[in-house]
Amino acid sequence: MSTTAGKVIKCKAAVAWEAGKPLVIEEVEVAPPQKMEVRVKILFTSLCHTDLYFWEAKAQDSVFPRIFGHEASGIVESVGEGVTELVPGDHVLPVFTGECRDCAHCKSEESNMCTLLRINTDRGVMINDQKARFSINGKPIYHFVGTSTFTEYTVVHVGCLAKINPLAPLDKVCVLSCGISTGLGATLNVAKPKKGSSVAIFGLGAVGLGAAEGARLAGASRIIGVDLNSSRFEEAKKFGVTEFINPKDYNKPVQEVIAEMTDGGVDRSVECTGNVNAMISAFECVHDGWGVAVLVGVPHKDAIFKTPPMNFLNERTLKGTFFGNYKPRSDLPSVVEMYMNKELELEKFITHEVPFAEINKAFELMLKGEGLRCLIKME
Repeated sequence: MSTTAGKVIKCKAAVAWEAGKPLVIEEVEVAPPQKMEVRVKILFTSLCHTDLYFWEAKAQDSVFPRIFGHEASGIVESVGEGVTELVPGDHVLPVFTGECRDCAHCKSEESNMCTLLRINTDRGVMINDQKARFSINGKPIYHFVGTSTFTEYTVVHVGCLAKINPLAPLDKVCVLSCGISTGLGATLNVAKPKKGSSVAIFGLGAVGLGAAEGARLAGASRIIGVDLNSSRFEEAKKFGVTEFINPKDYNKPVQEVIAEMTDGGVDRSVECTGNVNAMISAFECVHDGWGVAVLVGVPHKDAIFKTPPMNFLNERTLKGTFFGNYKPRSDLPSVVEMYMNKELELEKFITHEVPFAEINKAFELMLKGEGLRCLIKME
């Protein structure tokens, strides 16, 4: 047992005191894990757009003070009552959604949308007792999507931790705990392009390039990248993207441009922007008879998707996906093995690195739209 097990740990955490204001490195107290919880020493974390979105809190309510962060890697420090499959020293990836293994979704081979541990951006407490495990001077500091990784130690429900190969470099595989896996799985698990097929990727941020990487691994012969920012095109070539379209360069809908380029449409498309017009384009650009479009990006809650029903009757398929249809505990370890076997390349996703003390630089880079993933080193 670790010497800190069962005790409160004092450590550094980057606290968001209010919306849109720089994070402040504070000393926080991290309570021991309760029933079905695990306390994890975070070694590496990275900034994902979801953190930025809820930190800005422009489009929705967000609880403050809060510790953000959900893309990370770490080592188990101690476990709470009832935890049997993890022990101190295990290497883990915390995930914003979970796998309880008991609900109908977890028992289904088709779903990864766990009833108990599905993402909840409003909840700032642990589900066991509705309390926070972080505090400063006895006052609670709230959690974010059950992970809160912008801290040296965090407490996570066991169902939101993927136990991984201890030989995997934690500074690389940390990016698999959210965006890259979401894009990769959308292609490999949901779109399922055949070898030699054509795939259009809408949005060439980290998630979209994860989707492109999936198309590359599947052996797609044409990977068409669609983005409003032409400066992303050069970078995207590293991920197997073969052709580029900036919709602003044309005076007709991008789906028509793609249909002309591909003799009727692409075999598969993956939409990673969350813009409802891009979603419609992604669906309408797939070939009739066999085309499949997969929606990954999260739209505005009031957005409406409109398309003529004949598009479906002409045998086009529209699918949605959540976290690339990966079950966190069951499936993520095998994605890590894809990296270990040199099939999946992760280094190219990590474009910047900062020490934990300079975490606000990661926010500045993302606000400027620079780079893909900024690695934050905790030590």
